[in-house]
Amino acid sequence: MTRERVSSGTEWEATVGYSRAIRADGRVSVAGTTATDEDGDPVAPGDAYAQTAHALGLVADALDEAGAGVEDVVRTRLFVTDIDDWEAVGRAHGEMFGEVRPATTMVEVSRLIHPDLVVEAEAEAVVTEE
Repeated sequence: MTRERVSSGTEWEATVGYSRAIRADGRVSVAGTTATDEDGDPVAPGDAYAQTAHALGLVADALDEAGAGVEDVVRTRLFVTDIDDWEAVGRAHGEMFGEVRPATTMVEVSRLIHPDLVVEAEAEAVVTEE
């Protein structure tokens, strides 16, 4: 199996033991991603639409670094702290993925890693090996 790691460069990757993304044999898995800036601070506290758009932008960056793109995504998972935000979260997801329309799951969770964060996104993509 070939295995390539993508790092976001945060201290937490080594501490927790994870990678932003992994490419292995044509599959790219992007870890749960929240809307944070370069310093790890939440972006748009409490704003489900803005946080979803930002987090998915970070997911797209990780995909790109792993040699994949949004068009290669086959599955996403969205974790929200308030399921009543489903429309705002869904709108941002739809704007990112358009006609790609990956299999998607959205679930409500009691909380995320920071109280200002209201959505976390992860993705899986399939790419042709070169």
